[in-house]
Amino acid sequence: MEEIAIHTATIQLDQLLKWAGIVETGGQVKTFLDEKLIMVNGSLITERRKKVQPGDVITVRGVGTWKVTAE
Repeated sequence: MEEIAIHTATIQLDQLLKWAGIVETGGQVKTFLDEKLIMVNGSLITERRKKVQPGDVITVRGVGTWKVTAE
């Protein structure tokens, strides 16, 4: 599991995925959500603007798993 360090208390899921280079566009995030491929802390996510924070674990099925950390 890789770590993604953020500099804020929270960040929106779509912004995090783009910032970390996991996706290239917001359209890819929407596609992943529509196909039910994204989970945060084991729960299926359907909203792009879901707030994530340090300690959260994000899984994109078929792509990987990342833990959000504070920097």
